[in-house]
Amino acid sequence: MSHWPLSKDDITRPAYRSLAQGIAAAIDAGSLRPGDRLPPHRDLAWKLGLSVQTVSRAYEELIRADLISGEVGRGSFVNSGPREMVEVPWFRAVTRQAPIDLSMMTPVRLPRIAEAWRESLHRVADRLQDPAIYSFRPRQTMARYGGTAAGWLARCGMVVPAQRILITNGCTPAVLVALMSVAQPGEEIATDSSTCHTLKPATRQLHLRLRGIAGDQRGMLPDALAAAARASGGKLRAVFLLPSGAGPLAQVMDRQRREDLAAAAAANGLIIIESDVLGPVAPRRPPPLSSFAPERSLYLTGLTKCLSPGLRLGFLAMPDALAERVLNRHLSVAWMATPMMAEIAADWIDGGLADELLIAQRAELAARNRLAQHSLGGRGLGFRHGLHRWLPLPEGTDERALLRQALQRGVALAPGSGFAVSDRSPALRLCLGGSTLRDLEQALSIVAEILPVQ
Repeated sequence: MSHWPLSKDDITRPAYRSLAQGIAAAIDAGSLRPGDRLPPHRDLAWKLGLSVQTVSRAYEELIRADLISGEVGRGSFVNSGPREMVEVPWFRAVTRQAPIDLSMMTPVRLPRIAEAWRESLHRVADRLQDPAIYSFRPRQTMARYGGTAAGWLARCGMVVPAQRILITNGCTPAVLVALMSVAQPGEEIATDSSTCHTLKPATRQLHLRLRGIAGDQRGMLPDALAAAARASGGKLRAVFLLPSGAGPLAQVMDRQRREDLAAAAAANGLIIIESDVLGPVAPRRPPPLSSFAPERSLYLTGLTKCLSPGLRLGFLAMPDALAERVLNRHLSVAWMATPMMAEIAADWIDGGLADELLIAQRAELAARNRLAQHSLGGRGLGFRHGLHRWLPLPEGTDERALLRQALQRGVALAPGSGFAVSDRSPALRLCLGGSTLRDLEQALSIVAEILPVQ
């Protein structure tokens, strides 16, 4: 339902959640606009045949989701819509001289990548077939490139039939489609206390609430996830995880913790959304968490973080129970992946070029992580083939002041607050792939000089 006003027929049990979801859907559809005043609790309760306490609880849910605000003596009002400019954690200001940018997580800019693009474009042009130019049928695209996608997922440790892989224009659309497929407005998604920066605006746009779950040095705590699910009263619908080094803390979760989290999700009726944007960059890592609960997992990966930022193609593996819903949600927001981009990806993957670039990335990232460990005196979190390091700062450190100090010396960094859900501890993220090795060495030296003493 997305209309307003609501009627008694719109309300199901539990009534407070149904009412909250109905109002959230009306806001999302534009039937309720920013600044509109909602009926007083007593008036709406009488009209819908509910108790005043039920309406109050529904309004409280909407306030927590930042959809409405209550003003004493005036009533409840629909909040202003989301800001047009999403707050991003990376550097984007205009400066006289471009800094050494350690704020954006990208693979290393290997000279071989530019050569690969030129060579691939020539090959694709010589053998281009009509489906890549004229196709407007999503299933035709999936059928044509499904084998390539399945081959890539196998490199990541996921064995999935081609017909259960949705091809998307990158990982961000895949995350949005996954969220739309597992939860309704007003419901909750669990995630780490610091998580992917794109998750926050995505859930806000979908009127979902994020719940940060405590973790330790091995990742999210299964008992904490289970406790949050029980405490949510059924509102917690899914858990979003980055277990393979792409999360802010650059943690690679061990196999046992993956199995335990999969079991906790299953025991509490949660869907798993696993984001594995680094793909097979790290060799000999544990199997994807989704492989331990494939019947309730949405697993996504892509090519931009491990091969080339311009190769914007993502793969979303979906269980049979959710496949129809996922495909329909993707049709509504993106229709289909761009066939030409899939054609280039197929040329790289099927021809062995992707594996060649992966080997080169691994060697370069290992060298850069050794350099970072040495330059920073062992401070920070990361792993051998990671694209970034995470630097926790002493409590009370002013992140923004430290960022300004670094920028004054020609280095751009990302603040930990840009990734925070429930953990507001100050930190910095240092990305290792976007600059030359010489510039990276200089930037790390500057960061080491300005870091506060622990």
